[in-house]
Amino acid sequence: MQRGWSQLGPMEWMSYVNKQVEVKAGKDEELRGWLLTVDPVSASLVLVNFSEVGGACLQVVMGHAVQQVEVLEDADEETARRLQSIFLPPQSTRLNPEEQRRRREEVRLWLEKNRIPVEEEGEELKVAGALTVVAPYGPEDCSSSNQIILDRIRRLLQTPTCEAR
Repeated sequence: MQRGWSQLGPMEWMSYVNKQVEVKAGKDEELRGWLLTVDPVSASLVLVNFSEVGGACLQVVMGHAVQQVEVLEDADEETARRLQSIFLPPQSTRLNPEEQRRRREEVRLWLEKNRIPVEEEGEELKVAGALTVVAPYGPEDCSSSNQIILDRIRRLLQTPTCEAR
């Protein structure tokens, strides 16, 4: 007999990820979908159902309401790829190596012109030791745990002089 969903631990929950499941929750409610992730604190599930036109519908099932989770099938390679990329931005801005090098140089020079310390580390730009910019080097390609620096650099990269490609 299966223990209650919330009594299972993260390692057991991970065995359900990327699988099509049927969830019994609340009073007589049954939900189906691909299990994308489980919140380790609340035991809440995120289910994904793909539409035929290419979109996806997300459902969050609160952990306290889950009574039973049954695996229906494992994800094939295509479904697993779609699940892993569901929250990624579209890959519409692909640059060839020369354009990428040129754009990286433009951004580096723009940051230096604005007196911001920047270093190249391979294909990445490291800004003030607290932020990373990856290809294609736009505002959405910045990452940092320091929200203030992240916001300021993103705003700087959105200025018309820097966006001219």
